[in-house]
Amino acid sequence: MNGYRVAAIQMTSGNDVAANLASARALVAKAAEAGASLVLLPENFGLIALHARDKVMARERDGDGAQQAFLSEMARTHGLYVIGGSVPLACDDPARARQSLLVHAPDGRRIARYDKIHLFRFTHGDEDYDEAKTIVGGSAPSAFDAPCGRVGLSICYDVRFPELYRALDELTLIVVPAAFTQRTGRAHWEILLRARAIENQCYVLAAAQTGKHPGGRRTFGHSMLVDPWGDIVASQDEGEGVVVGDVDPARIADVRARLPALAHRTLR
Repeated sequence: MNGYRVAAIQMTSGNDVAANLASARALVAKAAEAGASLVLLPENFGLIALHARDKVMARERDGDGAQQAFLSEMARTHGLYVIGGSVPLACDDPARARQSLLVHAPDGRRIARYDKIHLFRFTHGDEDYDEAKTIVGGSAPSAFDAPCGRVGLSICYDVRFPELYRALDELTLIVVPAAFTQRTGRAHWEILLRARAIENQCYVLAAAQTGKHPGGRRTFGHSMLVDPWGDIVASQDEGEGVVVGDVDPARIADVRARLPALAHRTLR
């Protein structure tokens, strides 16, 4: 592989924050050993509890908490960029939290934050999800500059809204930490990730929750890295693990030169 090496961590998080962080610690170390310079953890890496409101009880003050300290420590220890798929942060509403993606630089400093804008709502049979009951939605897109280029930030359900990424202009990499359900994942996960890569002519790195969680919730897994042509560079179907691949600027330049779709946009 050639280019800037990135890794997506696939987890089966439960209701014990300390145990989840221990699992994440081992997986981040594995990614670092594989040469990754940027590591993405899935949505809710620190906690998937029996009830959605349990996440509100575990929310952290901005800049202070076990999950935030863990992200800083992992970045500093391994000397890489660590993107925490989501951490529940306190807000003005005592019954809800912010679903916040946090980016830490190799020296441990937090350099970016993105609050999930689009909140998941889905009903089918005994499945009934409504994130707005426990999450306060964000309002602003966010990106940061890594050595490989500009990285666009999003969380799970955001991947269904292409206008979010177009608002960030030209990107080298889009990250999608997620906890897609089995039903929606089987139907749409790969299609959406490949579509976002193709239309933005950039790489997409997706880190997913997988398997069975407290309360019987099942997530789809299938973490992957997709290239600007929509080809899957690396992936893992189910089970905890690490997906590693390279972001190659030459590949992006070649795709954009051969098919200059971004330059052909007329509506902005």
